[in-house]
Amino acid sequence: MQFLKKNYEKVLLGLVLFGLVAAVAFLPFLVEGEKQRLTELRDGITSRKVLPMAPLDMKRGEDALGQVATRLTLDLSGNHKLFNPVRWLKGPNGPIKMPAGSELEKLEVTRMTPLYLVLSLESVSVSDASGARYEIVVEQQASPRQIQRGRRPYYVSINDKKDLFAVREAKGPQNNPTALVLELNDTGETASISKGNDFKRVDGYTVDLRYAPENKSFLGRRAGDKISVGGEEYTIANITQNEVILSARSNGKKYTIRYNAAP
Repeated sequence: MQFLKKNYEKVLLGLVLFGLVAAVAFLPFLVEGEKQRLTELRDGITSRKVLPMAPLDMKRGEDALGQVATRLTLDLSGNHKLFNPVRWLKGPNGPIKMPAGSELEKLEVTRMTPLYLVLSLESVSVSDASGARYEIVVEQQASPRQIQRGRRPYYVSINDKKDLFAVREAKGPQNNPTALVLELNDTGETASISKGNDFKRVDGYTVDLRYAPENKSFLGRRAGDKISVGGEEYTIANITQNEVILSARSNGKKYTIRYNAAP
């Protein structure tokens, strides 16, 4: 007992050293066991039976490709209410149900009137200084300018050229020709005139229109004039012998109204 009291530090140090030696001796077994555990864990993951991948479901993609391959047509002119709402207009006998775009179905051409270019030989004068002078009266009934639609006299000699025509020849005596030959500047065609025998060419038309739903009539309208029917404004873009072409102010779309003349 006395020995332990005197040497307890040495005994304690010896026990600690013994424990360290035992731990060092046991360490290889511990490392080997841990390596074995990690190997088993790895093999359990890498050597696991892998099931084959299920076939891919391509149905949604194939359906989408099929929709792309199918051409779609967008129809904005049907009876749907989104772009073609139904409107009610005030008519002479009460409200009128008027689907958008159908206004012109009720617009009718009641009359077409031709507008002429007229050239007339009115008189002939002869002088020693200038020779024969011819008074030619021109009517441009289709002119867009009001001032040019009336009768306008021109005093010309052979080979004189004006804005509308040139005098090319006088047949017969110059003081009393049987015919005066003119060349028209716009078309190059030849016009033959004499007293009482005018030259006439259709250069355009005026049109009379009627719109029964609103009890409206548009008389003597020319190309360029505007009309309003069914709450929409239209410009008369062109008038031919058998039809009127209108252009809508809202979208520029053109519409053709045909003239069915009475037999």
